[in-house]
Amino acid sequence: MAELKEEDVGQLHQEDADDRVGGDLQAVPGAAEETNGQTVTKAVASCDIVEPEGSDGQTSVTVGPEKHISIQTTLEGLEKLVDLNGAGRKSCPLCPEEKFKACYSHKLRRHLQNLHWKVYVEFESQKMCICHLPCRQLRPSLGADQVAGRLVAHYHCVVCSVTIARKTDMISHLKRHINKGETEASYSQNPDMMEEEPVRAGQAYEIMKELGTNVQLLPNHSTPQKTDTYFNRKMKTNRQLVFCSLAVLAEDRSPVECLDAFGATGIMGLQWAKHLRGAVKVTINDISEPCVKMIKENCQLNHIRVDGSRTPRTAEGQSDADTPIATVEVVKMDANVIMHLRAFDYIHLDPFGTSVNYLDAAFRNVRNLGIVSVTSTDTGSLYSKSLNVTLRHYGCQIVRTEYYRELAARMVVATVARAAARCNKGMEVLLAVALEHFVLVVVRVLRGPTQADESAKRLRQLLHCQWCEERVFLKPGSMVEESLYRQLPCQCHGSMPGKTAVELGPLWSGPLFNTGFLRRMLVAAVQHSMEDLQPLLKNLICEADCTTVKSFSATGTPGLGNQVECGVVIKTLQKVEEADTADQSGKRKPGEDSGSVMKKLKTEASLDHPPFYYSIHRHSIRGMNMPKLNKFLLYLTEAGFRVSRTHFDPTGVRTDATLEQFKAVLTKYSVPTYSNTQSGGHSIPVATEEVGRVVN
Repeated sequence: MAELKEEDVGQLHQEDADDRVGGDLQAVPGAAEETNGQTVTKAVASCDIVEPEGSDGQTSVTVGPEKHISIQTTLEGLEKLVDLNGAGRKSCPLCPEEKFKACYSHKLRRHLQNLHWKVYVEFESQKMCICHLPCRQLRPSLGADQVAGRLVAHYHCVVCSVTIARKTDMISHLKRHINKGETEASYSQNPDMMEEEPVRAGQAYEIMKELGTNVQLLPNHSTPQKTDTYFNRKMKTNRQLVFCSLAVLAEDRSPVECLDAFGATGIMGLQWAKHLRGAVKVTINDISEPCVKMIKENCQLNHIRVDGSRTPRTAEGQSDADTPIATVEVVKMDANVIMHLRAFDYIHLDPFGTSVNYLDAAFRNVRNLGIVSVTSTDTGSLYSKSLNVTLRHYGCQIVRTEYYRELAARMVVATVARAAARCNKGMEVLLAVALEHFVLVVVRVLRGPTQADESAKRLRQLLHCQWCEERVFLKPGSMVEESLYRQLPCQCHGSMPGKTAVELGPLWSGPLFNTGFLRRMLVAAVQHSMEDLQPLLKNLICEADCTTVKSFSATGTPGLGNQVECGVVIKTLQKVEEADTADQSGKRKPGEDSGSVMKKLKTEASLDHPPFYYSIHRHSIRGMNMPKLNKFLLYLTEAGFRVSRTHFDPTGVRTDATLEQFKAVLTKYSVPTYSNTQSGGHSIPVATEEVGRVVN
């Protein structure tokens, strides 16, 4: 028998998949086609094929992720991938031709047992054998040396079909699926994830549903290096926060011209158009041609009309479900170019990595009182792992601290403020969060050099003690002080030799949250049934007020009245029939209204939450059992300090107390741990008589 070539391996996989189905499923026309000399198998996992009338060559199937051939339940199933009983030389179905040449059946059987089956990873009776095939689809821009380095052994996850090289990493990956409650059955049969939608013949994708919006995903969609249409399931919280901020802006002005500068699959812009309907004019942009094509297909999947495309008129007997529910504009253009050419009310930037290259263009034409939301995923430079990249991108000097997440958020806000000031615009921070592997900053744009100067004044240097991690923002001024250590509340410089503090920044020294805006976001989350986002917004409201008392209403009432945000009267759910032109443009009235607003701002300036937080575990006393976190918050409140928990750190405490006062309260209410000494075995408690004087 002639030797099998490398191009025949994909055909062998497809024939084996057809054998395992059972023969009842007929071949789908166009299920496999030649692309650049390689055979691409189409992921059609359902056995029920229904052809509706007037479908124009489309087939309605249930699309689901197909198991890879390296995932088997028994060794016999792995050996059935190739006919070991036949004569002649045979190739390994899990190895390319250049790695393992065709051989006879007895040698191939030992190869499958010792190389592939021996190192399998088991998950719910499914064995994931090691695979040596070139399964990872690389971009054509990569060089030949990089391609050769990518063809390594890997495992295929039975839950999410991702490829992982190491066995230990695959075990850890499966544990995360178990912690989230994701199993093989729930992933392949979840009705919220899989939908029966028209599938074009000759395409392989997976249907994912989020917030009532369906999008189709290409294989390896979770890795940017392997696919053009990148999609990350972990960014669901980010998309919900951005959606709520846009919903709040849509209450103030209508329609809102919003831009998703980096569309990818287009799920964020489709969610805006599908739920906010006529209140927004959505523009989805991406520079990649495959992404633009995928976005248009996802628009058809959600019955959304693409602006400029020809859609057939609704027939008399046609149902209303086939009519477009909204209209979006899909643009193929560089993000900087489209933001320079057109003006928008809402701009969302979510590139892969840092977004500093697009900030100048974003603030160039954004309208007054508009909103710019920035998502940064370059955690290596944000979390002090690559200090040279941090200095290059953000122009900041930072070190690794216990409050590194808030330090990253303030660094991003400072970069956004400098970009806005270069365009003679100021800003008000509405929201700044750091969750998982991203930092989200939402700001309101205020036009004018006066507002730009006010924002620039909030950029200060931070003095950080490397011994006790006490920190304080340097006082504004251009005069050089004799010793900056005097501004630190701690006494480490006098008791420790050498230099004990470092100067970090420049950072944003103002507040990171707007309480009124967060409350309105909570109302929007309740209206759109975002149950998993509501606890986070409630914690952010308490953190913005720096209190542990949750005195807010999640339902909202129609008569909330007006709220003052950064000197601008913002209408809430209450409908105002008569409004002047000056109020609609966002300008303040002269006279008593301007004076009352300024008085309002002066009273609210003292209520800003204190910067940064302390970790209760980082400052625990050795030999003492510290109290529970909720009780410790109560003790700090009784001592007269403002206190709240923070979303940046589950063990962090945001308070206006100094570190010395923080440790004093922690020591006062900690229970001493008795330990046997060398003399007589008696127990000696830790003395805590003098800590009360520090607190008082």
